[in-house]
Amino acid sequence: MGGLREMDGKRGSDRAAGADRPGDFGLFGPGSVTWRVMGEPVMMIGGFRALLLQALHPRSMWGTAQNSELMNPDSAWQRLARTIEFVRVRTYGSLEEVERIGRRVRKMHAKLEGLDMRTGEVFRIDDPENLLWVHMGEVDSYLDIARRAGIVLSDAEADRFVDEQRRAAQVVGLDPADVPASVAEMRDYYAMMRPKIWACKEAREGLRRLFNPPVPRPMLPLKLAAPSLATLTVATLPRWARRMYGLPGLPTSDLAATLTLQAMHRGTRVIPARLRYSPDAKRAHELIRAYEAEARSLGMAS
Repeated sequence: MGGLREMDGKRGSDRAAGADRPGDFGLFGPGSVTWRVMGEPVMMIGGFRALLLQALHPRSMWGTAQNSELMNPDSAWQRLARTIEFVRVRTYGSLEEVERIGRRVRKMHAKLEGLDMRTGEVFRIDDPENLLWVHMGEVDSYLDIARRAGIVLSDAEADRFVDEQRRAAQVVGLDPADVPASVAEMRDYYAMMRPKIWACKEAREGLRRLFNPPVPRPMLPLKLAAPSLATLTVATLPRWARRMYGLPGLPTSDLAATLTLQAMHRGTRVIPARLRYSPDAKRAHELIRAYEAEARSLGMAS
């Protein structure tokens, strides 16, 4: 996908580390906010939060439910594994890897349709409104969890994160020019979308399954952790989203969720990096340290 390579050439300072040494850092790189944020274990909650937020767009939810076996434990976990792999490659993969997985996803989405349960209208899964809603659910969720957990980001860095994610939006077929590029633009987007969204029956069923997920037999012990993780995930949703699910949107829930996220993040920080991070995240953090050391040395030299 040539557009990815065109965007790659326009990044400026956040890819400075790649300018002086060989290596393909993909969409982001060691100077990006994305690499600083995405490898932290607490971001797992961001992924679950994104799923609940994405489900509030009825067509997005219907399209997913009608084209996948959500209640089949094996199929559901295979789909989750594919989603995790997509996010991994999109975040850390080379440009070639990102282009390859992007082509696969776009080709798959182009073949799928959904049925609007209200109107009977058939719609395309790759309709830009659906794709943008799913994309923004990820961006908002990852950024919200990162900041509340205590991953230090200035307002400018938060804007940079949102802007960087427009490269991820292009991977699934969106025009980056049509995607919010700052926190303020993202806030305006949600204000525009809220009158259009609601929790359909399938979304409410998905919420209930989060507390008691169907899992393959070898993974049954995971059910023990599901209720606690689900409770925390729901509490991190925006108040308006919780109310759409028929749940209370209380400020006290926001505070409790934030304190829990901070405790989780602090708890993982005591684990050695070689155990705390995935291989991709560990490599990213090593490159970040090298990038920051180089930046400091250049600063002192000047």
